[in-house]
Amino acid sequence: MFPGTTGGTFTGLSTGAAVPPSVPSGLPMTPGGAVVPIVGQEESYVENILRMNLSKVATIYMTFENNCEWNAKVFKGVLEAAGRDHIIIRDPVSGKRYLLLTVNLDYITFDEPLVYTLPFGTPGTPGGPGTTGLTRPD
Repeated sequence: MFPGTTGGTFTGLSTGAAVPPSVPSGLPMTPGGAVVPIVGQEESYVENILRMNLSKVATIYMTFENNCEWNAKVFKGVLEAAGRDHIIIRDPVSGKRYLLLTVNLDYITFDEPLVYTLPFGTPGTPGGPGTTGLTRPD
């Protein structure tokens, strides 16, 4: 029988039961339940790469399933912000801002080198310190 159960019916946690700590997603824990913080490590996720390149002009290619008006769409603008599930760009001509969901993201191109700091704070070497020198394949 499990704590907080009586006769096979769940009644909730029993009094004095330990409540597991709140842990940010992805952080490791020791067998004793202690959270192990990772200091100085930036993981290579799209949102982090975009944050390193704010204020650059990006061309964003997206597809939208089950859309009868347009299945694919291209957005071009100045990268203003990026989060786990979204990208915000601004059209430099009209000033209009677009909040784009990354669930629809196919890929992004830039017409200039990207700033890309590898995990553990080591700058990338291709194209110079902190830049990738990546170009769009034609």
